[in-house]
Amino acid sequence: MTIRLILADDHAIMREGLKSLFQKEVGIDVVAETSNGLDTIEQSSRLMPHVIVMDVAMPDMNGIEATRRIIEDNHKIKVVALSGHANKQFIREMLTAGASAYVLKNRAYEDLAKAVREVMTGKKYLSPDIARGVIDDYVELSSTISENPAFVTLTNREREVLQQIAEGHSTKEIAGRFGVSVKTVETHRANVMEKLDLHSVAELTKYAIREGVTSVDL
Repeated sequence: MTIRLILADDHAIMREGLKSLFQKEVGIDVVAETSNGLDTIEQSSRLMPHVIVMDVAMPDMNGIEATRRIIEDNHKIKVVALSGHANKQFIREMLTAGASAYVLKNRAYEDLAKAVREVMTGKKYLSPDIARGVIDDYVELSSTISENPAFVTLTNREREVLQQIAEGHSTKEIAGRFGVSVKTVETHRANVMEKLDLHSVAELTKYAIREGVTSVDL
């Protein structure tokens, strides 16, 4: 069976490199490339891939949120998270969202094809650098969990609005993107601020980066 795969990464050079990597692999076919979470959700619904290689930090909708939506819609799709971050919070949120593997970008050429094949057999895969520290991370987890974790405290739409705000989009732009009124966006923003006890865009942005909702690498 040929593995149908979508490459989701907002850096064109990275996608080209990964596509070249998979072209050398027998039995893996890259059926689409995407650059943000919203487009990845759309393409996954249309093309029904076996595997999505999902960058954690993407604009418009991050890889964590996109993974959650895709797995909710079709639990048969496997997601291999790809990130430049070994941050334990990013790892935890991606795996909780439903990703079956987490590969660091500096290990992509060594680990990615193997990870894709492993998840297709129902197994999990972590880059060695992550796997070596996973026990220590688990032990320390209770002391590192945020008091108000974004993926528990906020609704799906509130997280989407938070990411848009953190990435510098205006209320009008956000409303147009989601097909809602400006007043609705303002209500979501107010709800986010109240839930998180934050009082400025700067505070929202810092929180969004810390929680993995968006990234300084965007």
